[in-house]
Order: sequence, then C-alpha cells, then structure tokens
Amino acid sequence: MPLNTLGQPVGAEVADWTPRPTPPRTALAGRRCRLEPLDPARHAEDLWQAACADADGRTWTYMSYGPFADAAAMRAFLTTFAATEDPQAFAIIDTASGRAVGWATYLRIDPANGVIEVGHIWYSPLLARTAAATEAMYLMMRRVFDELGYRRYEWKCNDLNAPSRRAAERLGFTYEGTFRQAMVTRGRNRDTAWYALIDSDWPAVRAAFEAWLADDNFDADGRQKTPLRTP
Repeated sequence: MPLNTLGQPVGAEVADWTPRPTPPRTALAGRRCRLEPLDPARHAEDLWQAACADADGRTWTYMSYGPFADAAAMRAFLTTFAATEDPQAFAIIDTASGRAVGWATYLRIDPANGVIEVGHIWYSPLLARTAAATEAMYLMMRRVFDELGYRRYEWKCNDLNAPSRRAAERLGFTYEGTFRQAMVTRGRNRDTAWYALIDSDWPAVRAAFEAWLADDNFDADGRQKTPLRTP
C-alpha cells in the first residue's frame, strides 16, 4: 500500500487524470433497442400505452412517482423530467415495434471524479425480461466506460426491491452495502442498497454481455440459449 512521507497509507495515484465529459444528449443504438433523449412530443403517447399494459401498477412500486391517472398526467411529468440536465433521461425504443416502452437515466453525474449512476429505470411489461431490456443497460454502460472514460458506475435501489437487486448482480454490479434510513419515499422509510461497477471490472463484464447478446445465443423464437454470466 502506498504511504506518504509521514508513513500514512494513501490511495494509489491516478496517473494523468482529467475530468470526464458530461454524457451527450445523443442516441445509443443497438440491435434490439435504441435509447433516445426523452422527448415527450415523440415518446409520451407510446409510454402511456406501455404503462397501460401494467394493469395493477406493479412496475411503480419502488419508484418515487407514478402510476399516472391518465395520459395528460404522464405527459406533464415527462415534460419536466425530460428538461433536467441531471437526471438525464432516455426513452428506450423497441427496435421491432419502433415504440417507446420504458426509460432510464444517468444521474448524480460527477465528471470531476469520473462517477455516474444509472437510475430512474422504468421498464413497462412490454420491455421487462426481454433481450432489449438487457441490451439497453449494456449500451448505457458502454457509453460510460468506452466512450467517456468514467471510473465508476453506480446502481442504487430500495433494499426491499428484490428484482432490482437481482438485476444489478446479473448485470455485473458488486454489492457495496446498505445505507439505512437513507430516504423517505411515499411516506415510507427506504434503506438504499448500493452497487457499483468500476473500470477495471468492465472488460470482463463487456465480454460477457457481448457473448450473451450475439445472435447465435438466441433461437428462432428469440429465446436465450445460454444465460448472461457476468464475472
């Protein structure tokens, strides 16, 4: 472990470090999905129709907003949501249908330290558990590490949100601990589970994603042959 002149342990030097760019508001394109900067004029109607597929509102349980009473209420929310710099919101477009079926954001963007979080992930029933859902997360990771050179990519969720915790682990994030009583959401306590992926993890995780997303890993009906196995 490196020591300073007083014999105290210090962190490893980060050679030639410079602040990283803020993520651009440009699309990310894959084979099964495309992420576009959220634009209510283009995406709100599709997103409302996708939300209507969630009859019991299950997808909103751990979100701090929604479900929405009607299309106008969702559009009003999306208009404000799309205008923020942080979080930076993207609509997720299913390539096969050409329709917006969910959204995700970059947030807590910290270019000086090369740290960024993925969050506000809302997958409608039209997107959840599809190859496009996984590809969307891969595309966002690839931008963070390969295009922008960030050092750390974070995932945080309600500690009670078991599906989100399983998703983080499947996607290659490492659990780092739980912040107790971190928030009050919808009048209820939220303990927040923290996960992260760092730049030295990324090459192996990227290779696992690319092997899983390869066309030959899916049969004629679109079913995976081999599950995603991140390190």
